[in-house]
Amino acid sequence: MSLGGSARLSLMRFVTDSGIEVPIVTTEQMREIDRIAVDETGPNLFQMMENAGRNLALQAMELLGAKWNRASMIVLAGGGGNGGGGICAARHLANRGLDVTLCLSEPHRLRSVVEFQRKIFSSTQGREISLVDLSRQTPDFIVDALIGYGLASAPTGLTAELIQWANHSGAPILSLDVPSGIDSTTGHTPGDFIVAQCTMTLALPKSGLAPDKAGDLVLADIGVPRMTFERAGVPHASPFDNRFRVPLIRHEISSGFGSEQCGAE
Repeated sequence: MSLGGSARLSLMRFVTDSGIEVPIVTTEQMREIDRIAVDETGPNLFQMMENAGRNLALQAMELLGAKWNRASMIVLAGGGGNGGGGICAARHLANRGLDVTLCLSEPHRLRSVVEFQRKIFSSTQGREISLVDLSRQTPDFIVDALIGYGLASAPTGLTAELIQWANHSGAPILSLDVPSGIDSTTGHTPGDFIVAQCTMTLALPKSGLAPDKAGDLVLADIGVPRMTFERAGVPHASPFDNRFRVPLIRHEISSGFGSEQCGAE
């Protein structure tokens, strides 16, 4: 197991609901896995983004339960890869008739692949609004795709305002990969951060996904092949069996802490 972060986090283990232990990675390790995938082995960024977005849409519908097709949903998305996954999820949800609204933290500074996701979304029945319009919304559910593991410092500007709005909305929040504002290696929060009820983390769990900040955990497959992990020095066998998302149970070695709440398939 690759360990990172504080001593407390280094004692944490992640196990799937079928008993398979999954390696933990730091931010730098995950960044290297992504680099190897994009530059050497594949899948490319757009493929991983599509896989993340589709899994996120499925997770959102599962958490909504029987009212999935009657709920109103706000997707908050940033300008990087995490935001692109959120926009992709918004498209899949809108395609299934959900009342989906998209709000971007950096609408004029999107990476090219993220801008393309936005273009596709604009052809759905979903709508895009600004923070001014957001203040009048009362959604049943919120998807957080603002920052992910790319946190460099305390959120500022519109990103911080969107985090504050989400936390005060009263709606349950599903975060993509890492709740926005949380350091994915240490779990530290240098400023505003999303208080998530559930986090769907991608490829491997991050060492900063502490139980008091990330909520219930699900691990999602984004199509990264085994060789990619091995080249990054994180060898492991697939924990997914015949599924693309699996619940993760945390075990704190020193106290035996565990939790299992967030469903998956």
